[in-house]
Amino acid sequence: MKRPHSPSPELTDTLEPPESPRKSKKLKELDAYSSTSPFPDFAHPTPSEARQVFDVLADAHNGRDLIRKAPSPTASSNSAKSCGHSHNVIDALIGTILSQNTSGKNSSTAKRSLDTTFGRNNFAAIADAPKSDVVEAIRMGGMANKKAATIQKLLQDIKAKRGEYSLQYLAEMVDGKPRYSDPEVMRDLVSFDGVGPKTASCVLLFCLGRDSFAVDTHVYRLSKLLGWVPPKANRVLAQAHLDLKIPDELKYGLHVLMIRHGRACKGCNASKDGQQGGCILKAYLRDRNVKVEPKSEGNL
Repeated sequence: MKRPHSPSPELTDTLEPPESPRKSKKLKELDAYSSTSPFPDFAHPTPSEARQVFDVLADAHNGRDLIRKAPSPTASSNSAKSCGHSHNVIDALIGTILSQNTSGKNSSTAKRSLDTTFGRNNFAAIADAPKSDVVEAIRMGGMANKKAATIQKLLQDIKAKRGEYSLQYLAEMVDGKPRYSDPEVMRDLVSFDGVGPKTASCVLLFCLGRDSFAVDTHVYRLSKLLGWVPPKANRVLAQAHLDLKIPDELKYGLHVLMIRHGRACKGCNASKDGQQGGCILKAYLRDRNVKVEPKSEGNL
């Protein structure tokens, strides 16, 4: 359970006032739900339910080693490989942005192309390049025009606020402990245009090794199937709720396993090709006598 916090003066001083109603809304929601769920009367998932689903998915997707064992950020040569799996915070942000609304293969290919074109972590070259050059470098990742604009604006904002292309202060340790709390890091990252709670959570989880629960499309869909969030919950509110409800030691593993399952299971995502098939999560719910609602806009 997260606790109320006061932002670090040093972090707060680096932030400019919100520049748009959208940014103001992001920060307001983040502050409002840092310690209280947007659905305080919604009891699910309980720690026991989260553990049961972890066990079901871990057995099915070879994931018994995923409890609190996020891989070392330095192990990846491509930050798009695992949504923020990079030692460099900015590189992790870029990799996560490229992973949005596309496949892992496409985002990894786009990230490799970006690195080849401009040089790995040569953020100045990316920021100063004509937008068309960045678009061409990441075209195979999809939504290239939008992502190129987002990445260049992010880099320009970082340089304007920090005086350099670096956010490594967020990874600083003091006496073996993180210098900044999870809520402080989240708020600092979300203050940038183009960075939402899911992107920031991926950086916390994969780059900084923190216990954060990122909700992508697969996690959101399966959370609705499991009854872990109310039907009215959007992805942002679902993440705020689940990050408080899921035990810290299960956050990394459940995130990874729910994505693996969401990509592989035809039974819980039959709408793609009209096929029906078995789903271990639906079987789990049947065994617990939980009604599985048909797919609809309000559920899946």
